[in-house]
Amino acid sequence: MAGRPLAPNPAGAHFLRDRRLTAQLARDSGAREGQLAVDLGAGGGAITAELAATGARVIAVERDGRLAARLRRRFEHQDLVTVVEADLRSMPLPRQPFLVVSSPPFSLTTALCRRLLGDPAVPLAGAELIIERGAARRLAASRPRDAETAWWTARYQARLIRVVGPGSFVPPPRAHAAWLTLRRRPGLLSARGQRQLRAVLASAYRRPGDRVDRVVALPRRLLLTAGLEPTAPVADITADQWHRLAMRLDGGTTRPGS
Repeated sequence: MAGRPLAPNPAGAHFLRDRRLTAQLARDSGAREGQLAVDLGAGGGAITAELAATGARVIAVERDGRLAARLRRRFEHQDLVTVVEADLRSMPLPRQPFLVVSSPPFSLTTALCRRLLGDPAVPLAGAELIIERGAARRLAASRPRDAETAWWTARYQARLIRVVGPGSFVPPPRAHAAWLTLRRRPGLLSARGQRQLRAVLASAYRRPGDRVDRVVALPRRLLLTAGLEPTAPVADITADQWHRLAMRLDGGTTRPGS
């Protein structure tokens, strides 16, 4: 957000003021005319304005009442923008495919990921997120650190695009941020495939230091065809490998290079 936020700083939020970055976020999200895009934690509307400029239909979500009122005044003449005063942790998410372009409060990163990535029924098409650098690095790591992260990244590819310094925000946060992009992986898992993947991951990460073939009750040949070395520790298995295994479990195949 260009300029100063309302005082006091609501919920410890930090507002993007880097206009070049907000424009790039909107552009790289793939938002276009008629598409639905959601700005979660919209603040003063810097990202919302860039999304609306693409022709996308934009839902700007802001839980602080004063900021929501400011958003309504700013966008009252733009039919493409709907302002919703709500908490991103509990508001109903769209039932049709949607993009998320957002710079949420750092403290809500885990809650946001659980909402967007935890439920496979959520039709998230992709996301561009500005979050705390450490959290972005953990999500973008090739090897998930736990079952929950593996569940997210087996279905969505997470990439850290670049670090975002404190000077890009007002007020500046103490920690560096990073731009994380999420893209749905190729192939769609059936409900059965989703249940199987969750069960495998829950079993595997109970003993992440143990060999895969000792903690996952799957045929050795299936593991090998998915690119998993049966004697490798669970902690060494990458998100890409979990994705390939999920597709094999579901009876599907992955595209070359996926």
